[in-house]
Amino acid sequence: MPTLDVDGLKTWQRRTQRESIWHWVLWLVGIAVFAYCWQKISSTTTWFFVWDAPRVAEDIWSRATPPKWEYISQLGGPIWDTLNIATLGTIIALMLAIPVAFLAARNTTPSALFIRPIALLIIVATRSINSLIWALLLIAIIGPGVFAGVIAIAIRSIGFCAKLLYEAIEEIDETQVEAIAATGASRWQIMAYGIVPQIMPALAGIAVFRWDINIRESTVLGLVGAGGIGLQLSSSLNVLAWPQVSLILLVILAAVVISEWVSAKVRGAII
Repeated sequence: MPTLDVDGLKTWQRRTQRESIWHWVLWLVGIAVFAYCWQKISSTTTWFFVWDAPRVAEDIWSRATPPKWEYISQLGGPIWDTLNIATLGTIIALMLAIPVAFLAARNTTPSALFIRPIALLIIVATRSINSLIWALLLIAIIGPGVFAGVIAIAIRSIGFCAKLLYEAIEEIDETQVEAIAATGASRWQIMAYGIVPQIMPALAGIAVFRWDINIRESTVLGLVGAGGIGLQLSSSLNVLAWPQVSLILLVILAAVVISEWVSAKVRGAII
């Protein structure tokens, strides 16, 4: 915004005077909200434990080191269950997310007035609830175990995969679809030969990315009884077996690093 200085020359300012006032008002409002929230948090915080946290952390560290390496023989099955939970959950999620994505995309939905809102509701509902909460609900319904963990991961992943996939469907090149439609192809043929080939790279990338995320999420599902290495972690924490806890955390870290490496390689090959 140009203004005149004392010499009558035009100078440029980032904001007008009115915009500057609103800028500072918003800053003051933000600071006031932060101060209010901090006051509420402080009033419900036992600060003695906060100040004592470094000593407690040092004490736990001294008990947890060195890790109990001989305990690793009992972690093969749980870490394998964790990988299975993430992998099977991702596969089930993709099988359900693909049709939901086609129903949610504006250019493929049979009805933008009725079916698309339902598909979008499914996407929002499955994404808005954490996998731990899904696991707790499923454990109450079907009992504890790996199966509950697989279903929890699958439900949580449907919305994530479907959202990214329907956005990819809406961004396809419509000229290819029109060219196939001009040959007299049916709706299913148009979808199979005009849409699916265009979204396959995106689908593969979404699948690998979500599997990488599910590896992380499945490591903690055992804390609520949904199987996997988290169950071993919960058991060790309950008996304060800190050397076992440190070893389990190292195994989880190794699993996450390996899954990150695998997913990065696969995404690099796809892209």
